[in-house]
Amino acid sequence: MSVAATSPSVGSFYLRRRSPSTAMSMPRFRMAVRSAAVSVTPLLTKLHNDSATPLPLLRHVADAMAADMRAGLAVEGGSDLKMILSYVDSLPSGNEEGLFYALDLGGTNFRVLRVQLGGKQERVIATEFDQVSIPKELMFGTSEQLFDFIASGLAKFAQKEGNKFHLPTGTKREIGFTFSFPVKQTSIDSGILIKWTKGFSVSGTAGKDVVACLNEAMDRQGLDMRVSALVNDAVGTLAGARYWDDDVMVAVILGTGTNACYVEQADAIPKLQGQVSSSGRTIINTEWGAFSDGLPLTEFDREMDAASINPGEQIFEKTISGMYLGEIARRVLVKMTEADALFGESLPEKLSTPFALRTPDICAMQQDISDDLQDVGSILYNVAGVESNLSARKIVVDVCDTIVKRGGRLAGAGIVGILQKMEEDSKGLIFGKRTVVAMDGGLYANYPQYRRYLQEAVTELLGTEISKNVVIELTKDGSGIGAALLAAANSQYA
Repeated sequence: MSVAATSPSVGSFYLRRRSPSTAMSMPRFRMAVRSAAVSVTPLLTKLHNDSATPLPLLRHVADAMAADMRAGLAVEGGSDLKMILSYVDSLPSGNEEGLFYALDLGGTNFRVLRVQLGGKQERVIATEFDQVSIPKELMFGTSEQLFDFIASGLAKFAQKEGNKFHLPTGTKREIGFTFSFPVKQTSIDSGILIKWTKGFSVSGTAGKDVVACLNEAMDRQGLDMRVSALVNDAVGTLAGARYWDDDVMVAVILGTGTNACYVEQADAIPKLQGQVSSSGRTIINTEWGAFSDGLPLTEFDREMDAASINPGEQIFEKTISGMYLGEIARRVLVKMTEADALFGESLPEKLSTPFALRTPDICAMQQDISDDLQDVGSILYNVAGVESNLSARKIVVDVCDTIVKRGGRLAGAGIVGILQKMEEDSKGLIFGKRTVVAMDGGLYANYPQYRRYLQEAVTELLGTEISKNVVIELTKDGSGIGAALLAAANSQYA
């Protein structure tokens, strides 16, 4: 079984609203579905205990994150965290002008965007974007097939360029390429793929320059564009948010997958070995999904990890990101059904299907505040093929909340770990003033309980006074416009 056996919409969050058609699609629940509250109590108690994130555990996670960051900055391969140099030495200033494109590949969709920039006075004059789902077979296909599909979508988008957008005479269209998989960056416009993550297993790309792969595909499509900046989604998010707010120092992605980056001083990076940053600082891409020290793992996490395409890897990502939260909950419900007949005596085929229960489903169930949890019952029936009584539905919501609480609180501890490291190096310049953490991704944007648990963990770890200076906010432009801004900042015509 593969973690990638998931639908293309796994990272697309939406909340189901109860409607007459939804309610009618579910039959009346038979009284034969017995109450399982008593029998599943030991399993639920064990889940609570194994998933617990008390303050001492969160402190350990934050401290270990900071220590792993230092080790990764000291030498290549020094820790689980890659701490990759982004080669982004200057952030957008607001002076950028012209037409720039962005391509954002970071999950089960790719996004194309164009922006007309007007400098300090006009800033962003116009934007247009389009989003395309990636067919599941291409997630397991060849490198050429995937990049040809992407270049084809980009070419179709470029053909629809309207009169709001103007390319200066004698110049070529330039594009910022957001590629949100682990890459060994070799310059601002080149990088070698280390490995695929987030359920992708594309052959023929690992060890190759992904910009070259895209350029070759654009050539095959007859598309005359130049990649002037290669970034990941976290770096793009930081750049896009920094364009509007100079206090942005960290960016975190919480969607299908997860990552974080931050602004680092060049003299705090021993592995630079004499390479000089023009500004004295650069953005570091942590690839924090690979972190694993001290995480509270359950039997369900271990089973899911063992069945994945990358066992033993990306453990932090597998506990906090949108691709996996629904699957962990599904595995818990399967165990409760098999061991204690939570939904009756037999295990429905739908519920036994990996990734049948997605994170948007558990999010929607947690928004149900009705007395009878009717929406929870509808989702369980339509998505997992199970009939449920009120007792079982309450247990399901408890399971979802337990998994999401752990994920949100661990993500908060990771953020504090990054801030702690920056604070220690800057000797008080982070916690003593307003510091913004820019957030992006459907999980954070659309799951209110997850957001609350994340913020609560940050406040607990930093204390009420210091946490007032740390502003965690959803970025207004996301990684796409950030990549376009970095393309502009690194334009061959600048």
